[in-house]
Amino acid sequence: MTSDQISQFEKKVIIRNIEAADFPKIIALQHICFPNMNPWKIEHLESHIRIFPEGQICVELDGDIIGSCSSLIVNFDDYLEQHTYSEITDKGFIRNHNPRGENLYGMEVMVHPDYRRMKIGRRLYEARKRLSEKLNLRSIIVGGRIPGYHKHSDEMSPREYAEEVLQQNIYDPVLTFQMMNGFTLKRIITNYLSDDEDSMNFAALLEWNNIDYKPSNSKTHYKLSFPVRICVIQYMMKKIDSFEEFATQCEHYVDVSADYKSDFAVFPENVTMQLLSFLEERSPSLAVRKLTTYTKQYVELFTELAVKYNVNIIGGSHFVEKNNRIYNVGHLFRRDGTIEQQYKLHISPNERRWWGINGGSKLEVFDTDCGKISIQLSSDIEYPEISRIVAEEGAQIIFVPFCAEDRQAFLRVKYCAQARAIENQVFTVTSGTVGNLTHVDNVDIQYAQSGVYTPADFSFPRDGIAGECSENTETVIMAEVDMEILQRHRKSTDVLTFRDRRTDIYSLQIRS
Repeated sequence: MTSDQISQFEKKVIIRNIEAADFPKIIALQHICFPNMNPWKIEHLESHIRIFPEGQICVELDGDIIGSCSSLIVNFDDYLEQHTYSEITDKGFIRNHNPRGENLYGMEVMVHPDYRRMKIGRRLYEARKRLSEKLNLRSIIVGGRIPGYHKHSDEMSPREYAEEVLQQNIYDPVLTFQMMNGFTLKRIITNYLSDDEDSMNFAALLEWNNIDYKPSNSKTHYKLSFPVRICVIQYMMKKIDSFEEFATQCEHYVDVSADYKSDFAVFPENVTMQLLSFLEERSPSLAVRKLTTYTKQYVELFTELAVKYNVNIIGGSHFVEKNNRIYNVGHLFRRDGTIEQQYKLHISPNERRWWGINGGSKLEVFDTDCGKISIQLSSDIEYPEISRIVAEEGAQIIFVPFCAEDRQAFLRVKYCAQARAIENQVFTVTSGTVGNLTHVDNVDIQYAQSGVYTPADFSFPRDGIAGECSENTETVIMAEVDMEILQRHRKSTDVLTFRDRRTDIYSLQIRS
């Protein structure tokens, strides 16, 4: 037979990451595999591939999805041993995924009944193991169903049933399979999955250990603490005569932040407006367009400073021209030399009237070596939907560079930043400008009291303030926020404003 004739008999088994186009097939497969249990919703699957795409794997045969598995990364020590499925998967949304965690947690494995003798499940488990080795994770942990237990519940306890399965006296389609794939039984979990009637709501906690795990490369730097030090710069707007003078001021503050071993140095919104003091253009709209010609110098300056001083810099904001439109853009300059941008979404009437600023249309969450962050310029923090969405996507710190001309405008930013910290159980950081630019129209006066704000609870500073500048003074403050405490706070406090949202009666969705 020729190769063309042989090819008609080929069956192509492909193991790959799940994509959005697969969602209908994944849900259909779940209906077949677990007919008596609630299936994923589209919003669950969207959250999975947005937050941890590498952990969502499927098996494709001739264009059909015949198996899949879903996972997230956690620090299992942060959870109670008697946890529930809903708790450890964030009700299926995996917003608690922790890139610095040490354990891959398996949420689900399913294989179409017509293909269960093709070792599809084993291929999925092997893919998980390879992922754990690639990411240098300590182990894989699963809360395994024991669907055969309901047949024996009158005669033995879940522990006794598991022992009988271990001795191969009883065959359980899930537990037996997991044992054959190298998992060891740790304990029995009660009230694990509320709609798993076959398992009588019990589950077997199992673990596979990665023998190639290297503790020295662990992403968790501290067992009980992961502090992030933040330098907030309350920047003085005063007359300067050149870009070099502006660069000298900025480098001074980055140098100070580096001296205190800061992880972030935070500049305020519109920080480059100071350049207008020597550009000699009285028309605000024309002045802003002149300002955009300094974009390259601005980016080069802060990129160099971030790398030179080993500090992640929130470079305030700068006006950027794109397709003959002007945007107010926040910048993240990572200390590894990479750069990210967040366009301001909500433009004030003043910005629109005087400068002709346009609003952006995309909301970003950025990965850093200190966790996921968001940048919200000034009035963006006043819209609670924005913070809720980035928190759902994993942001733990929201940076708020702002520029306010009077106390009332400043208080709107401050109070909203504090509210967002409480509502979403995140840290918020504000950085504003002070001083006066007497030679520039529409940048007349400034008012600020910059600060670092926390949730309001016992684990955090009194009044929910980690640090705050003196009002209307050129200064910096240093404050530390602890990411591990934040993670535990989201799971174990008396008031869980983020976790306990009634998503069964309301939800948020961003339009792409």
